[in-house]
Amino acid sequence: MKRFAIAVDGPAGSGKSTVAKMVARKLGIIYVDTGAMYRTVALHCTQENIPLEEEAAVVAALDGLNMRIQPDTEGQRIFLNEEDVTAKIRTAEIGKGASVVAAYQKVRERMVELQQEMAREQSVIMDGRDIGTVVLPHAEVKIYLDAGVEERARRRVGELEAKGETADFEEIKKMIIQRDYNDMHREHSPLKKAEDAISLDSTGMSIEEVLQAILDITAERVKEK
Repeated sequence: MKRFAIAVDGPAGSGKSTVAKMVARKLGIIYVDTGAMYRTVALHCTQENIPLEEEAAVVAALDGLNMRIQPDTEGQRIFLNEEDVTAKIRTAEIGKGASVVAAYQKVRERMVELQQEMAREQSVIMDGRDIGTVVLPHAEVKIYLDAGVEERARRRVGELEAKGETADFEEIKKMIIQRDYNDMHREHSPLKKAEDAISLDSTGMSIEEVLQAILDITAERVKEK
């Protein structure tokens, strides 16, 4: 089969990363979690005591950031200056920081370069907030995956508790609402549905049902191309 790309966009907690990993395994293609890349930038700045609200300082910190993504059976592992930070970037606080640094144009330009380079070399599925609109505008398959705020908050709480972390539902819900606002109203590459993307609301759907829906859409779109 020829090389192809699947772009999955949507708000925080809609299930993008979980289902994208499953699609990658089913189709034997590379999964690229773009959100993890912005989380890694936020972690790097946090470790270096760089205030995330200071755009110039964050952009300058990119020069000292060496990021490497390594595919594995679970999807991918991400390395920051050769340290495996796959688990470290998954805290709620780093997620909040990722939303801040992702609003900076120079940060986005650097990450988009890396993402497009990966897609040129192999078939990929990427999830994020501007994949179908900015990163892979010519992707053969574009999905906009969404879910209600209450359901997304429940999912996030479940993820955190599964890792042994305490999570307050109302606090997580508030953070998701704020992140939605930040992502949709940022100046550069805001979260929005690509004109040619297929909308998929996962509220009330099992992950297996979401997976099958995306596999069906992919089979149809790739065949059409």
